[in-house]
Amino acid sequence: MRFNGTVGEIQMASSQNVAVIGAGLAGLACASALQAAGHRVSVFEKSRGVAGRMSTRRGEGWQCDHGAQYFTARSEAFRAEVGRWLDAGVAAVWTPRLAVFGDAEQHRKDAGLMRYVGVPQMTAPAQWLASAMAAPVRTGLQVERLLADGSGWRLQGAADAAQVDDVFDAVLLALPAPQAAALLQDVAPELARRAAAVRMRAAWALMLNYAAPLDLGFDAGFVNQGPLRWVARNSSKPGRSGGESWLLHAQADWSELRLAMPPEQLAEALLQAFAALGGPPPAAWSAHRWLYADVAPSNVGATEDCAWDAALGLGLCGDWLAGGKVEGAWLSGTALAQEVGANTGVNKRSFGHNPP
Repeated sequence: MRFNGTVGEIQMASSQNVAVIGAGLAGLACASALQAAGHRVSVFEKSRGVAGRMSTRRGEGWQCDHGAQYFTARSEAFRAEVGRWLDAGVAAVWTPRLAVFGDAEQHRKDAGLMRYVGVPQMTAPAQWLASAMAAPVRTGLQVERLLADGSGWRLQGAADAAQVDDVFDAVLLALPAPQAAALLQDVAPELARRAAAVRMRAAWALMLNYAAPLDLGFDAGFVNQGPLRWVARNSSKPGRSGGESWLLHAQADWSELRLAMPPEQLAEALLQAFAALGGPPPAAWSAHRWLYADVAPSNVGATEDCAWDAALGLGLCGDWLAGGKVEGAWLSGTALAQEVGANTGVNKRSFGHNPP
C-alpha cells in the first residue's frame, strides 16, 4: 500500500490491543497514528532509547549525529508532519555549505531542496513522538519469539528479560528486514520471505572531536572517491551544543568488506581519507558500525510502503519498504497504521498454535 493521505484519515472499526516492535521513526509513526485512532498501543525497543538510526552519540562535552544526517520532505503528508515538528521546536532547517568531492556527476543537485535536522539532536523528533504515547516505550527488551494461542499474540523476550504479559490482537514489526525475517520465519513464512529478500548494507561511522572550531570551507560534503561517502560538521547544525564535532560515513561497499576491521585500523583509513579533504587529526574519535545502514540499490523502488497480513494480525513497516530515508520510514509506519485500521475482523480472528 502507498500512503498518500494524512494520519487523520485513519479510521478504526473497533479498539484493538497492538504491539509495535521497534521504536525507530517507522514504529513510532505507526504507533502514534494507531493511538490517535483510539487504540491501545505498546511499543517495545531492544536498545536503551528510541529513534533507531536517527541517532546521536553523546560524550563528555560533545555530541554528534552518527546515523541519519538530515531529512527531506517531498510528499505532502510528510511535509505536514515536519511542520508539526517545526512548530514543536524539535526540528529546524539546516542550510549547510555543501561540497562534492570526486565525480560530481554522481550527485544530483537540487537547488530548492530543504534539509531538516532534529533539534537539539537528531533523536528529538522520535523522542517527541514517544513522549506522546499513552504508555512509555518499553526499552531494553529484545523480542525473540512471537507466540500464538487461542486468544492472540504473546511476546517472548530474552531469557534474562522480564516477560510481556499482555495478549495482543496484532503485532507490527518496525525492524530492519533481516531481523524481521528471523522473527517471522516460524509464524508467517510469506512475510518472512518478503523481508528476507531485501538486502540491507552496513556502514561505518566515525565521530571526530576537536578542541577548537574547525572550518574547512564547507559544512558537509558528498564524497565520490575512496572509502568515504559523506562528511559533515555536526557543529554547523542548528541547536547543537558542546565541542566541535565532525562525522564521517564510509561507503557501504567499502564497509561491507571490513565489518570485522579493528576500530583503530578503521579510524586510520577514514582519517587518511578525511585528511585528503583538508581535515586535520582530531583530539579524539569514536567509531560505530551500523549493520543495517541502508537498502541495496537493487531493492529500492518497492511498490508498497508496508506489508499487512490481516488473517494473522501481523505487519511490517520500515524505511526498507519505502525506498529508505527518514521520510520513507514515516510513510511506511503511517501506511501500516492505515492498513490495520482498514481491517474490520481482527477481533474475530482465530489464533492457532505455533509450529513446533
